Amino acid sequence: MPSYEALSALLDPASTVLLTVECQQGVVGPDSALPELAKEARSSGALANVAQLVAAAHESGVQVVHAVAERRSDGRGASRNARLFRAAQRLPVQQLSGTAAVRVAPPVEVAEEDLVVRRLHGLSPLAGTDLDALLRNLGCRTLVVTGVSANVAVPNAVFDAVNLGYTAVVPGDAIAGVPSEYTPAMIRNTLALVATVATTDEVLACLKRHRRRA
Repeated sequence: MPSYEALSALLDPASTVLLTVECQQGVVGPDSALPELAKEARSSGALANVAQLVAAAHESGVQVVHAVAERRSDGRGASRNARLFRAAQRLPVQQLSGTAAVRVAPPVEVAEEDLVVRRLHGLSPLAGTDLDALLRNLGCRTLVVTGVSANVAVPNAVFDAVNLGYTAVVPGDAIAGVPSEYTPAMIRNTLALVATVATTDEVLACLKRHRRRA
């Protein structure tokens, strides 16, 4: 784990963005297309931790961006070049644009100043979307990555962020994947090699420190 001072230096509100990945009703909500993942996100406390981090970011002036995966009802532009995409087409709940499935799920709150980035294809919120340009325009240097899943979208986001020159911070208890034992293994053996791994409480402490200074 990083020292408090080192983590606090990374989390300067002027250059930090908090990213939530696929924390949408059709993924982590009660009517999820992926009930096992939704159950894990909630029972592990990961979704509640995301909500805490979002609330703290709002209070400390850290920009929040919500990355949402969706598809058009006619499927135009959707990826079909992997088993995952083909399986998603057969799920009982579809992440269709404009439906409740693609709204950010409670208890995560979306503030007026938050940005929502939607993607119609691919595995990463950074690849082929407006997110990189938005982050650069916001002066982002540190990207805090939260959400689901530790299997696919979260590691994709972290790797893309690092490849694009951002410093990635991952609160390990604010991401979730399936099975439950996979997430700590992914963090320990993969994400820890490229990102600064912390806990939700450690990130919250740093954000609260910056809030007191504001």
